[in-house]
This record gives sequence, C-alpha cells and structure tokens, in this order.
Amino acid sequence: MAAPRPALERPAFYALAPGRLRDFVTLLHPPYTAWHLSYVLLGAAAAPVVHGGRLAATLVAFFLAVGIGAHALDELQGRPLGTGLSRRVLVALAAGSVLGAIAIGVAVMIDVSWTLLPFIVVGTFLVLAYNLEWFSGRFHTTLWFALAWGAFPALTSWWIQDLSFRLAGPLVAAGCCALSVAQRRLSTPARELRRRTAALTGERVGSDGEREALTAASIAAPLEGALAALSIALVLVSVGLVAVRL
Repeated sequence: MAAPRPALERPAFYALAPGRLRDFVTLLHPPYTAWHLSYVLLGAAAAPVVHGGRLAATLVAFFLAVGIGAHALDELQGRPLGTGLSRRVLVALAAGSVLGAIAIGVAVMIDVSWTLLPFIVVGTFLVLAYNLEWFSGRFHTTLWFALAWGAFPALTSWWIQDLSFRLAGPLVAAGCCALSVAQRRLSTPARELRRRTAALTGERVGSDGEREALTAASIAAPLEGALAALSIALVLVSVGLVAVRL
C-alpha cells in the first residue's frame, strides 16, 4: 500500500486525491463556495421581506457563476489546483455555468424588475475580468476580490429582495466585503505555503527556552483552521438568519 502524501502536497486543504469525480469536487473549492453563497443569504436577510423564490434563484445563479464558472476559469489560468480536467471540459463548465447564471438573472429581471440589469452586466464582467486577469491583472487584487466576491453577492441579493434604498443592505454588503478581505489575508499565505514553497527552515524559541521547529505545515495549520471554521460559521449564521425571516 502506498504511503499517504503529506498534507501540504495537496494544492489546498480541501483538495481531494486526483480522480475525475474528485477533481470536480475540488474545483468547486467547497468551503469558499459555501462562504460566498452565505453572503447571498446575508444580503437577503437584510431586506424587510424575504421572498423565497427570488432567494433560491439568486443562490443558484451565484453557485453557477462563482462556484463553477469562476473556479473553472481560474483553473484554466495555470492549473492552480492541478486537476486532470481537460481544457475543453473547463471551458464547457465555465461557459455553461456563466451563461446559465445570466439566463437566471434575465428571467428574474423580467419577472421582478428591470433595475436588475446593471447587476447582471457587472456580475458577468467581474467573473471574466477577475478570473481571466484582464487588463494585466488589474482586477485580480485583494480589493477587487472583496468587492466582487464579498460585497457584490450580498448587495445583489439584498436588492432583488428589497428593490428600494435602505441602509441595511449596503451595511451588510460592506461587512461581507471586510470578511472577504480577512479571507484573502488568511488564504494567500496558506496558498503560498502549499503551492510555492519548496523548503522552509527555522525555529521558534519560547521565553522559557523551549524550541519548536517551524515547518510549512505548522504555519499553515492555524491559517487553514481559521478559514475552515469561518466557512462553517458563516453558513450557520446566514442560514439561521434567513430561517428566522422566512
């Protein structure tokens, strides 16, 4: 029996062993997809009335656009997850999911309000510009990550529910933006340790003289532990808030 690979040989703490079906699961970045779909729930919960049908459509649209489309486009850019999915499959996943999200957005817009059109246009642009690193990567930054994957899902979900100007929606969107900055601050060094660190040496010397060897795994563990805990916490809090409102 082959020995298991060290944890940091995986490109992400949630990445599964290689395999076609497992590659599809890894491609979804499950903790992060759940994290950002939580913003959809939080945005809806900021509205005076939560319309279940609108919320369901918004969740499906963002799952397609972010959970599948954005991540498929990201994997096309240098294979950061190292999946065995072919370029043709990734292109098909990206195109089909993004077009599906647009179709849902247009259907909701026709049924609810034409004021949703700017959200559809901006959302499509953000998915393509961020993940394909258009304009020399100008939109592939921490700020744009927080705006695109934090503030935008919450703001869109709130507007679909409320269709009026109230302070609650933008405040929740700003909070989701800040949470996405925190996510990025944790995930970037963890990603560097997993994907771009060939060796790491050193030790921590305690005030009592105790010495502890530093390794990539020991440094990554608290970062990834916090990311995993936050992804679970956001799902529970957002689902709980919406459950109260429905």
